[in-house]
This record gives sequence, C-alpha cells and structure tokens, in this order.
Amino acid sequence: MHAIRLTAPAQPLQSADLPDPTPGAGEIVVDVHRAGICHTDAHYRAGTGQTNLPVTLGHEIAGVVSAVGAGVSDLREGQRVALHYLTSCGQCHRCQRHGEQFCPDGGMLGKERDGGYAQRIVVPAFNAIPIPDEVSFDVAAIMMCSTATAYHALRLGSIQEGDSVAVLGFGGLGVSASQLARALGASQVYAVDVVPEKLQLAASFGATPLDARETPVHKAILGATDGKGVDVVLEFTGNEQVAHGGLRSLSPGGRMMIVAINLRSFTFNPFTDLLVRERRIIGCSDHTRAELVELVELARTGKVDISRAITRTVPLEVDAVNGVLDELERGSTHLRTVIAVA
Repeated sequence: MHAIRLTAPAQPLQSADLPDPTPGAGEIVVDVHRAGICHTDAHYRAGTGQTNLPVTLGHEIAGVVSAVGAGVSDLREGQRVALHYLTSCGQCHRCQRHGEQFCPDGGMLGKERDGGYAQRIVVPAFNAIPIPDEVSFDVAAIMMCSTATAYHALRLGSIQEGDSVAVLGFGGLGVSASQLARALGASQVYAVDVVPEKLQLAASFGATPLDARETPVHKAILGATDGKGVDVVLEFTGNEQVAHGGLRSLSPGGRMMIVAINLRSFTFNPFTDLLVRERRIIGCSDHTRAELVELVELARTGKVDISRAITRTVPLEVDAVNGVLDELERGSTHLRTVIAVA
C-alpha cells in the first residue's frame, strides 16, 4: 500500500510502499478515505516532539472497516468509522480516573505508531467510532482532533449557560470552538485574530470578530464587553503576548484554557493577573473517546456543522502534503485541509 512517512526530523516527508496491514486479536483494518492534515503534523516534521521514526503521520482519520480480527464482535466489514487517535490499556488508574490520554502505556496514531497518511491502517477496535450516515468522512476525520480538542477544552473550562467565551486565533480549532461554545450555552463568542479573512469568517459563524492587529488583545476584549471581560478564554495561538492579553481579559473567576502546544513560555503577574480576580489557568491535553461519541452525535443532529472549516482537499501525494505542511509553518489563510485517500 502507498503511504507518506516521516523518516528523519526536519526533513520533508517521503513516499513509501508498505505491506498491507493485517489485524491481530482485538484489532481492525480500516481503508482510509480521508485524513486531516493537522498543524501538529508540521511540528512533528520539524522535529518538535518525540516520534517513533520512521512513522506514517496523520491522526485525523476516517474510513471503512475492511478486516476484523479475532474477538471483535461490535464492528463489521464495510462499516464507516472514524478513529480515536489515542491508544491505551483502558484499565489502569490513570485511564479510569483521568482519561486515556494519561495512560503510561498509551500511544498516538501518527506519532508513536503509524497513522492515516496511508491507504490502510490497523488499530485496536476500541479506537473506532461509528460514523452515522448524516456525517461525511471529511467532517468525521477532522472532528477526531481539532473539534474534539476544542470540545474537551470547553468542558474542562466548566462552561455554563450564559457564559461568554473568547477564542484566541480563529483557525480550524476556532471554527469548532465557536460553534461548540454556542451549543454548550455560551451567550457570546468573541473571535480574536489578525487575519482579515479569518475575522470575516468568524462573523459568518456568528462570532463577534475582534481585530488584534493594532489593538492589544485585552483592550479589544474589554472594550467589546464594556470592561466586564469574558468567562472563558481558549488560547490557540501559542503566542505569549496574545495569551497574556487573554488572561488579563478574564472576568473574576474566569478560566483560561491553554490548548496551543507551541506556547513554550508564559510570564504573568500572579497577584494582579491571577489572585485578585480568582482567575484560573488550565492546561488542556487531547480528549477522550467518550467525548468523540458525544461530538459525532452533535454533528448527526446538526447542532454543530464544521464542514465549512474544510477549505482544501489534496491527494495522497507527497509533494501536495509537504506543501500543506510548509504553508502551515509559514502561516495560512486556510482552515483545515484533508487528504482524499479513497
């Protein structure tokens, strides 16, 4: 089968012909139909984060079950599925108490084990999320990461009916976050960005766009809220100055969710920025399989529609995929790109 692989850090991805995978006990093989290209993949290609090399990248995956291993009774050949990208034991204290993303024996598709930039993939049956007829492969694929990450962040942020939310950086995550915040009861969603096209798009999704090109982030948010601030901030940019502005714009008791994996330093005044207003800073790591099931149901019922977040489709060709990753590293006006595999 054809695959596109990371063979060395800080080098372009390479084409490869690999043997077709076969399922072991408790596993399935999925013929990949769509694979999302995530900004995280650009970080892996650049050498940020430890990956098992060589590895097939891609952790946003949707396709059709083509083979079922021994002991798998709840899935069938021909079934449409999307894939939870975290593998775990499911039995340890961390899995049971905190979530499978904290499993000491866990791994990630497209990082520790081969992912979806390929024609086929073998995974534990536990990782398969059935796709209802109302949800396309494209949407299901990107929901496995960007939408799920935004959903997990909002849930960790204890969003309540009537809360206001500020989204810092209106990319693929921001599109999902704005819709999900509304679905979870937010009264107002503000989208902060510096790209005019993304600000226009935010408005089309019902968010209030705030241009941070000339106005500092905290002044833009406080100005839009008559000085009240917002209850929840989602930090997607990885920019320390932007993050600090978001923290300063929180209302008393507000929660700031750190989602961007490239925010490497964050300096603030613990007294004035945090203590006196009882603000909280919360780290957000991945998501759970249970949340993916909830998300697919939200998509099935039309409560969220992220299809417009997909602004480009490319073939499973190495030059096309490397080109998208190059663009993500430079900065792109595109939101989400998917690979059409089948």
